[in-house]
Amino acid sequence: MEFTIGGRLEVRVTPADVGKRVSVRRRSAGGGAGAGFTDTVGVLTSWDDGVLSITRRNGESVTIAESSLVAGKAVPAAPARRRGPAASFPELAAVTARAWPPVESEPLGDWRLRASGGFTRRANSALALGDPGLPAAEAFARVRAFYERRGLPPYVQAATGAEGTQEVLCAELERHGWRREVSAEVRIAALAPVGDLDADVSPVRLTRTPDAAWLARYQRLGTPGPHVLRVLGGGPSVWFAAVPGEAADGASGTAPAAIGRMVVDGRWAGFMAVEVAPEHRRRGLATAVMAALARRALEEGASAAWLQVEEDNEGARALYDGMGFAAHHRYHHFRAG
Repeated sequence: MEFTIGGRLEVRVTPADVGKRVSVRRRSAGGGAGAGFTDTVGVLTSWDDGVLSITRRNGESVTIAESSLVAGKAVPAAPARRRGPAASFPELAAVTARAWPPVESEPLGDWRLRASGGFTRRANSALALGDPGLPAAEAFARVRAFYERRGLPPYVQAATGAEGTQEVLCAELERHGWRREVSAEVRIAALAPVGDLDADVSPVRLTRTPDAAWLARYQRLGTPGPHVLRVLGGGPSVWFAAVPGEAADGASGTAPAAIGRMVVDGRWAGFMAVEVAPEHRRRGLATAVMAALARRALEEGASAAWLQVEEDNEGARALYDGMGFAAHHRYHHFRAG
């Protein structure tokens, strides 16, 4: 990280750079002579009363006293990935939203207020893309009212970590008392290598609708209501995968050993709900499900793949690393305080 001009450290960021990606260096807390320095890279989301706020790629907000700065500059957006499909944030945001459609949707300017009886945050949150057409405080109040009328907790979904994402909005939500409750990575990869994975796909069964056994494995609780089926069955071209389980005597069991869901949308294939029963793990079944679904998507003309994985799911992250998936951006669900 280079801050110098002619060997001198310079602070070349100002309040006029709010909304830009910046790199700053500050003196570490408690330092005098010989103190260390800390570097921060992210989007400058505010500069008020001598305090800067920077939102990092992972959604974390950092506050920095202006008096502690020793260097800083605006920097270009994070470089494009060198492998896999090229993808903009607006394109991916639209594709991922279509793959998990809500039961009910209402516009708020360019935003969409989504509700589905409480089934998943994705289908029960305001998708904050574009301009809500109102000042932030009024828009957030409208979101609260929409969900409170339905007896649901108010959520806003926003993203960080790529060109065109919503670091400023995330910081604004936090300033109004909304708290980031969960974060996930959106990962992308070329589709053909997923279809070429070394896996026995012969046990994988593909259907257009989920049966009771698939739903039992996915839900692990009682019979889902119609709102769940609406969300799961929605999307441009939806496929469900299942690997039949086996009973103790070797006969076919009722609960699948592994399941998955895929939505094909133009060049994109999105993978969701990939789950393996605990007693069947480490047998390559998740890989088989992914490969079988990918091959079907290739037949439909798709060429790129995406999926979402929560940041604390280390097992899934390692699995998808091995399949060539890399992080494109992160999305966060903010809940009203």
